Amino acid sequence: MVLDDLGSSLRSTLDDLRGKSRISEEDVDEVVTQIQRSLLQADVDTGLVMDLSDAIRERALDEEPPAGTTARDHVLRIVYEELVELVGESTEVPLEEQTILLAGLQGSGKTTTAAKMAWWFSKKGLRPAVIQTDTFRPGAYDQGKEMAERAEVDFYGDPDADDPVQIARDGMEATAEADVRIVDTAGRHALEEGLIGEIEAIAAAVEPDRNLLVLDAAIGQGAKEQAQRFDEAIGIDGVAIAKLDGTAKGGGALTAVNETDSTIAFLGTGETVKDIERFEPSGFISRLLGMGDLKQLTERVERAMEETEAEEEDWDPEDMLEGDFTLKDMRHQMKALDRMGPLSQVLDMVPGLGGGMMDQLPDEAMDMTQERMRTFEVIMDSMTEDELENPRSIGASRMKRIAAGSGTDVDDVRELLEQYRMMERALKQFQGMGDADMERMMKQMQGGGGPGGDLGDMGPLG
Repeated sequence: MVLDDLGSSLRSTLDDLRGKSRISEEDVDEVVTQIQRSLLQADVDTGLVMDLSDAIRERALDEEPPAGTTARDHVLRIVYEELVELVGESTEVPLEEQTILLAGLQGSGKTTTAAKMAWWFSKKGLRPAVIQTDTFRPGAYDQGKEMAERAEVDFYGDPDADDPVQIARDGMEATAEADVRIVDTAGRHALEEGLIGEIEAIAAAVEPDRNLLVLDAAIGQGAKEQAQRFDEAIGIDGVAIAKLDGTAKGGGALTAVNETDSTIAFLGTGETVKDIERFEPSGFISRLLGMGDLKQLTERVERAMEETEAEEEDWDPEDMLEGDFTLKDMRHQMKALDRMGPLSQVLDMVPGLGGGMMDQLPDEAMDMTQERMRTFEVIMDSMTEDELENPRSIGASRMKRIAAGSGTDVDDVRELLEQYRMMERALKQFQGMGDADMERMMKQMQGGGGPGGDLGDMGPLG
Protein backbone atom coordinates (compact mmCIF):
# COMPACT_ATOMS: atom_id res chain seq x y z
CA MET A 1 0.00 0.00 0.00
CA VAL A 2 1.08 3.59 -0.56
CA LEU A 3 3.21 4.81 2.36
CA ASP A 4 3.14 1.32 3.86
CA ASP A 5 6.62 1.80 5.31
CA LEU A 6 5.26 4.78 7.22
CA GLY A 7 2.57 2.64 8.79
CA SER A 8 5.02 -0.10 9.74
CA SER A 9 7.58 2.26 11.30
CA LEU A 10 4.92 4.29 13.10
CA ARG A 11 3.34 1.19 14.62
CA SER A 12 6.73 0.10 15.87
CA THR A 13 7.46 3.52 17.39
CA LEU A 14 4.01 3.84 18.99
CA ASP A 15 4.32 0.38 20.51
CA ASP A 16 7.28 1.72 22.51
CA LEU A 17 4.81 4.02 24.29
CA ARG A 18 2.71 1.13 25.65
CA GLY A 19 2.28 1.26 29.38
CA LYS A 20 3.14 4.95 29.68
CA SER A 21 0.53 7.25 31.21
CA ARG A 22 2.42 10.41 30.27
CA ILE A 23 4.41 11.25 27.16
CA SER A 24 7.72 13.09 27.29
CA GLU A 25 9.19 15.52 24.77
CA GLU A 26 11.75 12.84 23.91
CA ASP A 27 8.94 10.38 23.11
CA VAL A 28 7.27 12.92 20.82
CA ASP A 29 10.52 13.69 19.06
CA GLU A 30 11.02 9.98 18.34
CA VAL A 31 7.56 9.68 16.79
CA VAL A 32 8.05 12.85 14.74
CA THR A 33 11.47 11.69 13.53
CA GLN A 34 9.96 8.41 12.30
CA ILE A 35 7.22 10.28 10.48
CA GLN A 36 9.71 12.62 8.82
CA ARG A 37 12.01 9.79 7.78
CA SER A 38 9.21 7.66 6.33
CA LEU A 39 7.48 10.49 4.47
CA LEU A 40 10.72 11.74 2.94
CA GLN A 41 11.60 8.20 1.83
CA ALA A 42 8.15 8.01 0.25
CA ASP A 43 8.95 11.15 -1.81
CA VAL A 44 6.51 13.45 -0.04
CA ASP A 45 7.44 17.11 -0.51
CA THR A 46 9.75 18.41 2.24
CA GLY A 47 7.48 21.35 3.02
CA LEU A 48 4.51 19.05 3.60
CA VAL A 49 6.61 16.80 5.84
CA MET A 50 7.70 19.68 8.04
CA ASP A 51 4.17 21.09 8.33
CA LEU A 52 2.80 17.70 9.36
CA SER A 53 5.53 16.91 11.89
CA ASP A 54 5.30 20.38 13.46
CA ALA A 55 1.54 19.99 13.88
CA ILE A 56 1.92 16.57 15.51
CA ARG A 57 4.68 17.75 17.85
CA GLU A 58 2.70 20.81 18.96
CA ARG A 59 -0.52 18.91 19.60
CA ALA A 60 1.16 15.98 21.36
CA LEU A 61 2.92 18.29 23.81
CA ASP A 62 0.16 20.86 24.33
CA GLU A 63 -3.05 18.81 24.39
CA GLU A 64 -4.06 16.97 27.53
CA PRO A 65 -5.08 13.36 26.82
CA PRO A 66 -8.69 12.52 27.76
CA ALA A 67 -9.17 10.76 31.08
CA GLY A 68 -8.37 7.08 30.88
CA THR A 69 -6.46 7.44 27.59
CA THR A 70 -2.92 6.06 27.45
CA ALA A 71 -0.02 8.06 26.03
CA ARG A 72 0.14 5.72 23.04
CA ASP A 73 -3.55 6.10 22.21
CA HIS A 74 -3.35 9.87 22.64
CA VAL A 75 -0.48 10.17 20.16
CA LEU A 76 -2.08 7.63 17.79
CA ARG A 77 -5.27 9.72 17.68
CA ILE A 78 -3.28 12.87 16.87
CA VAL A 79 -1.23 11.12 14.17
CA TYR A 80 -4.42 9.68 12.69
CA GLU A 81 -6.17 13.05 12.55
CA GLU A 82 -3.18 14.89 11.11
CA LEU A 83 -2.55 12.23 8.43
CA VAL A 84 -6.21 12.37 7.40
CA GLU A 85 -5.79 16.14 7.11
CA LEU A 86 -2.65 15.64 5.02
CA VAL A 87 -4.22 13.32 2.44
CA GLY A 88 -7.29 15.55 2.28
CA GLU A 89 -10.85 14.78 1.33
CA SER A 90 -11.88 12.36 -1.39
CA THR A 91 -12.59 13.85 -4.82
CA GLU A 92 -16.30 14.27 -5.38
CA VAL A 93 -17.39 11.68 -7.95
CA PRO A 94 -21.21 11.72 -8.04
CA LEU A 95 -23.16 8.75 -9.32
CA GLU A 96 -24.80 10.66 -12.16
CA GLU A 97 -24.31 11.45 -15.84
CA GLN A 98 -20.90 12.97 -16.44
CA THR A 99 -17.81 13.07 -18.63
CA ILE A 100 -14.40 12.47 -17.05
CA LEU A 101 -11.15 13.32 -18.83
CA LEU A 102 -8.00 11.42 -17.84
CA ALA A 103 -4.60 13.11 -18.19
CA GLY A 104 -1.08 11.92 -17.46
CA LEU A 105 2.27 10.95 -18.91
CA GLN A 106 2.82 7.82 -20.99
CA GLY A 107 3.09 4.77 -18.76
CA SER A 108 1.21 6.38 -15.88
CA GLY A 109 -1.59 3.83 -16.15
CA LYS A 110 -4.34 5.91 -17.80
CA THR A 111 -5.73 3.20 -20.09
CA THR A 112 -5.94 0.64 -17.30
CA THR A 113 -7.38 3.24 -14.92
CA ALA A 114 -10.05 4.18 -17.49
CA ALA A 115 -11.29 0.57 -17.66
CA LYS A 116 -11.13 0.17 -13.88
CA MET A 117 -13.14 3.33 -13.32
CA ALA A 118 -15.68 2.21 -15.93
CA TRP A 119 -16.02 -1.14 -14.16
CA TRP A 120 -16.48 0.67 -10.83
CA PHE A 121 -19.27 2.85 -12.22
CA SER A 122 -20.96 -0.19 -13.76
CA LYS A 123 -21.09 -1.83 -10.34
CA LYS A 124 -22.83 1.27 -9.03
CA GLY A 125 -25.66 0.79 -11.50
CA LEU A 126 -24.55 3.25 -14.19
CA ARG A 127 -23.76 2.59 -17.86
CA PRO A 128 -20.17 3.71 -18.53
CA ALA A 129 -18.20 3.96 -21.77
CA VAL A 130 -14.50 4.43 -22.45
CA ILE A 131 -13.40 6.69 -25.32
CA GLN A 132 -9.82 5.99 -26.45
CA THR A 133 -8.23 9.04 -28.16
CA ASP A 134 -4.57 8.00 -28.00
CA THR A 135 -3.15 7.93 -31.54
CA PHE A 136 0.45 8.37 -30.39
CA ARG A 137 1.21 5.09 -28.62
CA PRO A 138 1.23 1.90 -30.72
CA GLY A 139 -1.24 -0.59 -29.33
CA ALA A 140 -3.21 1.97 -27.30
CA TYR A 141 -6.44 1.16 -29.17
CA ASP A 142 -6.00 -2.60 -28.77
CA GLN A 143 -5.15 -2.32 -25.09
CA GLY A 144 -8.09 -0.01 -24.41
CA LYS A 145 -10.51 -2.29 -26.25
CA GLU A 146 -9.24 -5.39 -24.45
CA MET A 147 -9.44 -3.74 -21.02
CA ALA A 148 -12.97 -2.49 -21.73
CA GLU A 149 -14.01 -6.00 -22.73
CA ARG A 150 -12.63 -7.36 -19.46
CA ALA A 151 -14.59 -4.68 -17.59
CA GLU A 152 -17.64 -5.53 -19.72
CA VAL A 153 -18.26 -1.86 -20.61
CA ASP A 154 -18.83 0.04 -23.86
CA PHE A 155 -15.77 1.20 -25.79
CA TYR A 156 -15.12 3.61 -28.65
CA GLY A 157 -11.94 4.18 -30.60
CA ASP A 158 -10.77 4.42 -34.21
CA PRO A 159 -7.47 2.64 -34.98
CA ASP A 160 -7.38 4.12 -38.49
CA ALA A 161 -7.85 7.77 -37.50
CA ASP A 162 -4.97 10.10 -36.68
CA ASP A 163 -6.82 13.11 -35.23
CA PRO A 164 -7.42 12.56 -31.49
CA VAL A 165 -9.73 15.57 -31.22
CA GLN A 166 -12.01 14.22 -33.97
CA ILE A 167 -11.96 10.77 -32.32
CA ALA A 168 -13.08 12.45 -29.10
CA ARG A 169 -15.96 14.22 -30.88
CA ASP A 170 -17.03 11.04 -32.69
CA GLY A 171 -16.72 9.08 -29.48
CA MET A 172 -19.01 11.44 -27.60
CA GLU A 173 -21.65 10.98 -30.31
CA ALA A 174 -21.21 7.20 -30.48
CA THR A 175 -21.58 6.82 -26.71
CA ALA A 176 -24.48 9.25 -26.30
CA GLU A 177 -26.53 6.66 -24.44
CA ALA A 178 -23.84 6.10 -21.78
CA ASP A 179 -24.28 7.62 -18.32
CA VAL A 180 -20.58 8.10 -17.69
CA ARG A 181 -18.05 8.72 -20.44
CA ILE A 182 -14.38 8.33 -19.58
CA VAL A 183 -12.04 9.93 -22.11
CA ASP A 184 -8.56 8.38 -22.19
CA THR A 185 -5.95 10.73 -23.68
CA ALA A 186 -2.45 10.25 -25.06
CA GLY A 187 0.65 10.64 -22.96
CA ARG A 188 4.29 11.27 -23.78
CA HIS A 189 7.53 10.43 -22.05
CA ALA A 190 7.82 14.06 -21.01
CA LEU A 191 5.62 17.15 -20.73
CA GLU A 192 5.93 18.23 -24.36
CA GLU A 193 4.06 21.24 -25.72
CA GLY A 194 2.32 18.94 -28.23
CA LEU A 195 0.84 16.88 -25.41
CA ILE A 196 -0.44 19.93 -23.56
CA GLY A 197 -1.91 21.45 -26.73
CA GLU A 198 -3.59 18.17 -27.65
CA ILE A 199 -5.19 17.64 -24.29
CA GLU A 200 -6.42 21.23 -24.21
CA ALA A 201 -8.10 20.69 -27.59
CA ILE A 202 -9.70 17.41 -26.46
CA ALA A 203 -10.97 19.07 -23.28
CA ALA A 204 -12.54 21.84 -25.38
CA ALA A 205 -14.23 19.23 -27.59
CA VAL A 206 -15.70 16.99 -24.88
CA GLU A 207 -16.28 19.63 -22.16
CA PRO A 208 -15.57 17.28 -19.23
CA ASP A 209 -17.30 17.64 -15.90
CA ARG A 210 -14.06 16.78 -14.13
CA ASN A 211 -10.42 16.20 -15.06
CA LEU A 212 -8.43 13.54 -13.24
CA LEU A 213 -4.64 13.33 -13.30
CA VAL A 214 -3.44 9.71 -13.35
CA LEU A 215 -0.13 9.21 -11.57
CA ASP A 216 2.04 6.15 -11.25
CA ALA A 217 2.49 5.65 -7.50
CA ALA A 218 6.25 5.38 -8.04
CA ILE A 219 6.65 8.76 -9.75
CA GLY A 220 8.24 10.51 -6.78
CA GLN A 221 9.17 14.19 -6.86
CA GLY A 222 8.52 14.42 -10.62
CA ALA A 223 4.81 14.59 -9.78
CA LYS A 224 5.17 18.21 -8.74
CA GLU A 225 5.99 19.57 -12.22
CA GLN A 226 3.48 17.25 -13.89
CA ALA A 227 0.67 18.36 -11.67
CA GLN A 228 1.45 22.05 -12.15
CA ARG A 229 1.60 21.85 -15.97
CA PHE A 230 -1.60 19.83 -16.37
CA ASP A 231 -3.38 22.03 -13.85
CA GLU A 232 -2.39 25.16 -15.78
CA ALA A 233 -3.58 23.58 -19.04
CA ILE A 234 -6.97 22.08 -18.15
CA GLY A 235 -7.40 22.33 -14.39
CA ILE A 236 -7.08 19.21 -12.25
CA ASP A 237 -10.05 18.25 -10.08
CA GLY A 238 -8.62 15.06 -8.64
CA VAL A 239 -5.86 12.47 -8.77
CA ALA A 240 -6.09 8.76 -9.52
CA ILE A 241 -3.10 6.86 -8.13
CA ALA A 242 -2.20 3.80 -10.21
CA LYS A 243 0.00 0.76 -9.57
CA LEU A 244 -0.21 0.64 -5.79
CA ASP A 245 0.17 -3.15 -5.93
CA GLY A 246 3.95 -2.94 -6.32
CA THR A 247 6.63 -1.46 -4.08
CA ALA A 248 5.63 2.08 -5.02
CA LYS A 249 6.28 4.86 -2.53
CA GLY A 250 3.30 6.98 -3.42
CA GLY A 251 4.38 10.20 -1.74
CA GLY A 252 4.63 11.99 -5.07
CA ALA A 253 0.90 11.66 -5.49
CA LEU A 254 0.30 13.46 -2.19
CA THR A 255 2.61 16.22 -3.38
CA ALA A 256 0.63 16.47 -6.64
CA VAL A 257 -2.60 16.81 -4.69
CA ASN A 258 -1.09 19.64 -2.69
CA GLU A 259 0.30 21.40 -5.78
CA THR A 260 -3.03 21.36 -7.63
CA ASP A 261 -5.15 22.05 -4.56
CA SER A 262 -7.12 18.95 -5.54
CA THR A 263 -7.94 15.62 -3.89
CA ILE A 264 -7.52 11.88 -4.47
CA ALA A 265 -10.33 10.14 -6.35
CA PHE A 266 -9.32 6.52 -6.94
CA LEU A 267 -6.62 4.03 -5.94
CA GLY A 268 -5.51 1.31 -8.34
CA THR A 269 -4.51 -1.64 -6.15
CA GLY A 270 -3.82 -4.50 -8.57
CA GLU A 271 -3.64 -5.71 -12.14
CA THR A 272 -7.26 -6.70 -12.88
CA VAL A 273 -10.09 -4.30 -13.73
CA LYS A 274 -11.66 -5.01 -10.34
CA ASP A 275 -8.61 -3.79 -8.43
CA ILE A 276 -9.79 -0.25 -7.80
CA GLU A 277 -11.04 1.61 -4.74
CA ARG A 278 -12.65 4.95 -4.18
CA PHE A 279 -10.27 6.87 -1.99
CA GLU A 280 -11.67 7.31 1.50
CA PRO A 281 -9.21 9.25 3.71
CA SER A 282 -10.36 7.94 7.10
CA GLY A 283 -10.36 4.27 6.04
CA PHE A 284 -7.09 4.68 4.14
CA ILE A 285 -5.23 6.11 7.14
CA SER A 286 -6.96 3.66 9.49
CA ARG A 287 -5.57 0.77 7.40
CA LEU A 288 -2.17 2.44 7.29
CA LEU A 289 -2.03 2.53 11.09
CA GLY A 290 -3.21 -1.07 11.44
CA MET A 291 -6.76 -0.29 12.57
CA GLY A 292 -8.63 -1.89 9.66
CA ASP A 293 -11.26 -0.54 7.28
CA LEU A 294 -14.62 -2.21 7.76
CA LYS A 295 -16.37 -0.10 5.12
CA GLN A 296 -14.04 -1.19 2.31
CA LEU A 297 -14.05 -4.76 3.62
CA THR A 298 -17.86 -4.87 3.65
CA GLU A 299 -18.02 -3.60 0.06
CA ARG A 300 -15.62 -6.28 -1.11
CA VAL A 301 -17.44 -9.04 0.75
CA GLU A 302 -20.83 -8.03 -0.63
CA ARG A 303 -19.51 -7.76 -4.19
CA ALA A 304 -17.69 -11.10 -4.02
CA MET A 305 -20.69 -12.91 -2.58
CA GLU A 306 -23.02 -11.43 -5.22
CA GLU A 307 -20.68 -12.49 -8.04
CA THR A 308 -20.29 -15.99 -6.61
CA GLU A 309 -24.04 -16.35 -6.11
CA ALA A 310 -24.72 -15.14 -9.67
CA GLU A 311 -22.24 -17.64 -11.12
CA GLU A 312 -23.46 -20.53 -8.97
CA GLU A 313 -27.23 -20.30 -9.40
CA ASP A 314 -27.90 -23.32 -7.20
CA TRP A 315 -26.15 -21.77 -4.19
CA ASP A 316 -27.54 -19.21 -1.77
CA PRO A 317 -25.12 -18.06 0.99
CA GLU A 318 -28.02 -17.60 3.40
CA ASP A 319 -28.69 -21.34 3.24
CA MET A 320 -25.53 -21.89 5.32
CA LEU A 321 -27.20 -20.09 8.24
CA GLU A 322 -30.14 -22.46 8.17
CA GLY A 323 -28.93 -25.94 7.23
CA ASP A 324 -25.80 -28.05 7.35
CA PHE A 325 -22.47 -26.58 6.25
CA THR A 326 -20.87 -28.77 3.56
CA LEU A 327 -17.64 -28.82 1.60
CA LYS A 328 -19.63 -27.42 -1.31
CA ASP A 329 -20.40 -24.37 0.81
CA MET A 330 -16.74 -24.10 1.77
CA ARG A 331 -15.72 -24.16 -1.90
CA HIS A 332 -18.17 -21.37 -2.67
CA GLN A 333 -16.78 -19.37 0.26
CA MET A 334 -13.25 -19.82 -1.06
CA LYS A 335 -14.30 -18.62 -4.51
CA ALA A 336 -15.87 -15.55 -2.95
CA LEU A 337 -12.73 -14.88 -0.92
CA ASP A 338 -10.61 -15.21 -4.05
CA ARG A 339 -12.79 -12.59 -5.75
CA MET A 340 -12.09 -10.14 -2.92
CA GLY A 341 -8.50 -9.76 -4.07
CA PRO A 342 -5.10 -10.58 -2.54
CA LEU A 343 -5.47 -11.98 0.97
CA SER A 344 -2.94 -9.49 2.34
CA GLN A 345 -5.20 -6.61 1.22
CA VAL A 346 -8.28 -8.23 2.73
CA LEU A 347 -6.64 -8.92 6.10
CA ASP A 348 -5.34 -5.35 6.15
CA MET A 349 -8.98 -4.22 6.32
CA VAL A 350 -9.90 -6.37 9.32
CA PRO A 351 -9.58 -4.47 12.63
CA GLY A 352 -7.01 -6.20 14.80
CA LEU A 353 -5.61 -8.36 11.97
CA GLY A 354 -3.94 -5.76 9.76
CA GLY A 355 -1.04 -3.53 10.61
CA GLY A 356 1.04 -4.88 13.45
CA MET A 357 0.04 -8.51 12.96
CA MET A 358 0.81 -8.28 9.25
CA ASP A 359 4.22 -6.79 10.06
CA GLN A 360 5.14 -9.97 11.93
CA LEU A 361 4.38 -12.29 9.02
CA PRO A 362 7.08 -13.18 6.48
CA ASP A 363 6.47 -11.87 2.96
CA GLU A 364 5.77 -15.36 1.62
CA ALA A 365 3.13 -16.12 4.26
CA MET A 366 0.24 -14.66 2.29
CA ASP A 367 1.41 -16.32 -0.92
CA MET A 368 1.48 -19.63 0.93
CA THR A 369 -2.05 -19.06 2.16
CA GLN A 370 -3.25 -18.37 -1.37
CA GLU A 371 -1.42 -21.50 -2.50
CA ARG A 372 -3.18 -23.57 0.18
CA MET A 373 -6.55 -22.35 -1.08
CA ARG A 374 -5.65 -23.51 -4.59
CA THR A 375 -4.60 -26.90 -3.20
CA PHE A 376 -7.88 -27.24 -1.32
CA GLU A 377 -9.82 -26.52 -4.53
CA VAL A 378 -7.91 -29.25 -6.40
CA ILE A 379 -8.61 -31.70 -3.59
CA MET A 380 -12.32 -30.95 -3.58
CA ASP A 381 -12.43 -31.40 -7.36
CA SER A 382 -11.30 -35.00 -6.77
CA MET A 383 -14.12 -35.77 -4.35
CA THR A 384 -17.43 -37.41 -5.16
CA GLU A 385 -20.73 -35.59 -4.84
CA ASP A 386 -21.54 -37.61 -1.73
CA GLU A 387 -18.21 -36.72 -0.09
CA LEU A 388 -18.74 -33.02 -0.76
CA GLU A 389 -22.21 -33.21 0.76
CA ASN A 390 -21.16 -35.47 3.67
CA PRO A 391 -17.55 -34.67 4.65
CA ARG A 392 -17.79 -36.86 7.77
CA SER A 393 -18.00 -39.92 5.53
CA ILE A 394 -14.38 -39.40 4.47
CA GLY A 395 -12.21 -41.92 6.34
CA ALA A 396 -8.59 -43.01 5.93
CA SER A 397 -9.12 -45.08 2.77
CA ARG A 398 -11.04 -42.29 1.06
CA MET A 399 -8.36 -39.80 2.04
CA LYS A 400 -5.76 -41.93 0.25
CA ARG A 401 -7.92 -42.16 -2.86
CA ILE A 402 -8.63 -38.40 -2.90
CA ALA A 403 -4.95 -37.56 -2.38
CA ALA A 404 -3.92 -39.85 -5.23
CA GLY A 405 -6.58 -38.46 -7.53
CA SER A 406 -5.65 -34.84 -6.82
CA GLY A 407 -1.89 -35.31 -6.85
CA THR A 408 -1.59 -34.18 -3.24
CA ASP A 409 -0.64 -35.77 0.09
CA VAL A 410 -2.97 -37.35 2.63
CA ASP A 411 -1.84 -34.62 5.05
CA ASP A 412 -3.20 -32.01 2.63
CA VAL A 413 -6.59 -33.74 2.58
CA ARG A 414 -6.55 -34.00 6.37
CA GLU A 415 -5.72 -30.29 6.65
CA LEU A 416 -8.65 -29.41 4.37
CA LEU A 417 -11.05 -31.46 6.52
CA GLU A 418 -9.73 -29.85 9.69
CA GLN A 419 -10.21 -26.40 8.13
CA TYR A 420 -13.75 -27.43 7.20
CA ARG A 421 -14.51 -28.52 10.78
CA MET A 422 -13.22 -25.20 12.15
CA MET A 423 -15.45 -23.27 9.75
CA GLU A 424 -18.39 -25.49 10.63
CA ARG A 425 -17.93 -24.81 14.35
CA ALA A 426 -17.65 -21.05 13.73
CA LEU A 427 -20.78 -21.07 11.58
CA LYS A 428 -22.77 -22.85 14.26
CA GLN A 429 -21.87 -20.03 16.64
CA PHE A 430 -23.22 -17.50 14.13
CA GLN A 431 -26.38 -19.57 13.67
CA GLY A 432 -27.09 -19.20 17.37
CA MET A 433 -26.59 -15.45 17.42
CA GLY A 434 -29.38 -12.93 17.50
CA ASP A 435 -29.21 -9.43 16.04
CA ALA A 436 -28.07 -7.98 19.38
CA ASP A 437 -25.22 -10.50 19.58
CA MET A 438 -24.07 -9.63 16.03
CA GLU A 439 -24.18 -5.92 16.78
CA ARG A 440 -22.16 -6.43 19.97
CA MET A 441 -19.53 -8.45 18.07
CA MET A 442 -19.15 -5.75 15.37
CA LYS A 443 -18.67 -3.09 18.03
CA GLN A 444 -15.97 -5.20 19.65
CA MET A 445 -14.21 -5.56 16.30
CA GLN A 446 -14.25 -1.82 15.76
CA GLY A 447 -13.08 -1.12 19.27
CA GLY A 448 -10.25 -3.64 18.90
CA GLY A 449 -9.02 -1.85 15.80
CA GLY A 450 -8.42 1.51 17.41
CA PRO A 451 -6.63 2.95 20.44
CA GLY A 452 -8.59 1.85 23.45
CA GLY A 453 -11.68 1.44 21.30
CA ASP A 454 -12.04 5.21 20.96
CA LEU A 455 -11.21 5.61 17.29
CA GLY A 456 -14.51 3.98 16.35
CA ASP A 457 -16.16 7.29 17.28
CA MET A 458 -14.03 9.15 14.71
CA GLY A 459 -15.15 6.98 11.84
CA PRO A 460 -11.83 5.49 10.61
CA LEU A 461 -13.50 2.16 10.12
CA GLY A 462 -16.10 3.48 7.73
